[in-house]
Amino acid sequence: MIKIGITGGIGTGKSIVSHLLSIMGYPVFDTDSQAKRLMNEDISLRARLIEEFGPQTFQEVILNRAYLASVIFNDKNALQRMNSIVHPAVREYFIQWCDKARSPLVFLESAILFESGLYHLLDQVWTVSAPLDLRIRRVMLRDHITSDLVLERIHAQMSQEEKEKLASLVIHNDGNNSIIRQVEDALASVCTQFE
Repeated sequence: MIKIGITGGIGTGKSIVSHLLSIMGYPVFDTDSQAKRLMNEDISLRARLIEEFGPQTFQEVILNRAYLASVIFNDKNALQRMNSIVHPAVREYFIQWCDKARSPLVFLESAILFESGLYHLLDQVWTVSAPLDLRIRRVMLRDHITSDLVLERIHAQMSQEEKEKLASLVIHNDGNNSIIRQVEDALASVCTQFE
């Protein structure tokens, strides 16, 4: 089985690439949605989060996202502590998910693929890239926030240049290059490379 990561900063369009791959029939593991699901469903993970951040981390058995966000976004140390609890659970679930997948090629989407260390489990990483002004416009429209807030989020992430240097392949989502063509070419290259 070939495992490929899809990453990119906010507003680059990594989810578009993942959605396209899913439409093409490839299994895609979305780390964000899986992390949220695990935090709500995994009893031991829930217990560790409560122990670390207090009983208000959950309302009944549902993650209190507003509370947790208020804690971790104002404290980098708290964010690291949360990640040290959640990332291993996501990593373990991804390994189990791969074991059950009935496909010779699977994908994992994560904005923090390199930062979380998940890239160590993969054969390749594809980074989705876009010009800064386009990223800002996309996120402003999507999240209904100001350009200053978008820039704050962008600067809080690993830079696009760093992600591109670490990637096996860069997909340019700039409005000038066909994403479908780039994905098809990348898939053809993977099939050739791993034959």
